[in-house]
Amino acid sequence: MRLSLRPRTQPEVNLTSLIDVVLLLLIFFMVSTSFVKQSQISISLPQADSAAIVEEVPQQIDIMITETGTFLVNGRELINSRVETIRNALQKISGGNNTLPLTISADANAKHQDVVTAMDVAGRLGFKKISIATVNDPASE
Repeated sequence: MRLSLRPRTQPEVNLTSLIDVVLLLLIFFMVSTSFVKQSQISISLPQADSAAIVEEVPQQIDIMITETGTFLVNGRELINSRVETIRNALQKISGGNNTLPLTISADANAKHQDVVTAMDVAGRLGFKKISIATVNDPASE
């Protein structure tokens, strides 16, 4: 008995129905998707009319005198210790307002003449609220 072998047939996969289902899903998702619209607000920003620099007048003027006789007005060192230089610095810092309180602080080893010069210049410019700052020596306590 001779058995004949039948040739094996390759199974076929029909992709037509699969493609139809994928296309239907694609159409469904495209139609059901909601698109988000971004809201926009128009803003008009302010613009500067001029580039003028406004100098801020300090609330208080401090004159510091170091041991070497160097003058510092509000933390800025003066070029020299001449009366004209001190007067010009005080006028520039105060802006002509001589009602501002003025504090003079000096190093313990500074010359007495430098303190008197600072007081004299301030008095001639019309400053009336002049005070002298002192520091207590912690070794004496």
